[in-house]
Amino acid sequence: MDFSLSPEVEALRARVRRFVDERLIPLEADRANFDEHENIAPAVLARLRLEAKAEGIWALQMPVALGGGGLTRVGMAACYEEMNRSIFGPVVFNSAAPDDGNMMILEKVGTPAQKDRWLMPIIRGEVQSAFAMTEPDGAGSDPSLTYTKAEPVGNDRWRITGRKWFITGAGNAKHFILMARTSDDERKGLTAFLFHADSPGWHIVRRIPIMGPEEHGGHCELVFDGLEIPDEDRLMGIGDGLKVTQIRLGVARLTHCMRWLGLAKRSLEIAMTHVAQRQSFGKVLLDRESVQGLIGQAAMDIQTGRLLTMHAAWMLDQGSFAKKEVSMAKIVVADALQRSVDTALQLLGAKGYSKDTVIEWIYRYARQARLVDGASEVHRMVIANTLRAEGSGFFAWGGPHG
Repeated sequence: MDFSLSPEVEALRARVRRFVDERLIPLEADRANFDEHENIAPAVLARLRLEAKAEGIWALQMPVALGGGGLTRVGMAACYEEMNRSIFGPVVFNSAAPDDGNMMILEKVGTPAQKDRWLMPIIRGEVQSAFAMTEPDGAGSDPSLTYTKAEPVGNDRWRITGRKWFITGAGNAKHFILMARTSDDERKGLTAFLFHADSPGWHIVRRIPIMGPEEHGGHCELVFDGLEIPDEDRLMGIGDGLKVTQIRLGVARLTHCMRWLGLAKRSLEIAMTHVAQRQSFGKVLLDRESVQGLIGQAAMDIQTGRLLTMHAAWMLDQGSFAKKEVSMAKIVVADALQRSVDTALQLLGAKGYSKDTVIEWIYRYARQARLVDGASEVHRMVIANTLRAEGSGFFAWGGPHG
């Protein structure tokens, strides 16, 4: 594959980088720009979203015909990395999870009517969305452990009963994609549904406190005690829920990697600025071999993650599910992010542990990377099982069918 970007994508990447450098990073130093959950304050976000739209760098992952930028997965990798050099970045460009993944699955499998009603308001930034799959003692990395039930009511409705938790963004979301069990079939037992936050028959139990900074809307626990959903708001066919999760999560996992690489690079940038200026025992820190070793390892980890991420993105663009490639990228980038920000904190010392820089913010945020969208151990299992199934073909050169 060719790692060079087309002139059009390179121009977009440069515009995103300039916007991040000039409009977003300066805001991070003022606590007045944060909300109570350590994300960008809503009023500031609204203003910057208007600026991003005016700059033509809005919802770049969506087709141009729907108001987006029409980027391929490779183009997304380059631009998302730039967006998340700021901790405020992705949400400003309408490329943050979970809206990002929800937009992509709705665009891919939704009916025209569903796209008009459920997708377009998310693309325009009028509403937030959530993907309700994870359950207490149930579905997490394994969607087949879904216990929430959808039972038919008459010929045209479904009644939902059950419980979900750690549903990202649910506190602010208006549009939801819900996974529920419609039969006991191992492969065809799940179905995906769409519902609006104003619908009766469900409620938020709590916004779950977490270690790190939160996305807008937090991570919530939900109870369904009779929510009724019209059959027209079923996403794909009855029993296609597992397919919906596979289509959505494959790309969504990789977009996490794209964004995390931006945070890892920013951590290294901050560390490099510090060690290039800071003197100790008669030497600039960057001239010390021990510091060079830490910096060099972090840079190599990031670049390894970038190559894996770009390769997986290219595979997706070729029509492959890129299952093992996405899993490899997810493991390596999650580790690279955590090691990079830990290195930065170590090199900055007390300053890194304080809130004088965003390093401590990224440090707390980074720990979730090895858990979300499949724990690293699960992805290693995916890779091992793929190797067992493919044998020597696992290491074949070429494209998705090579």
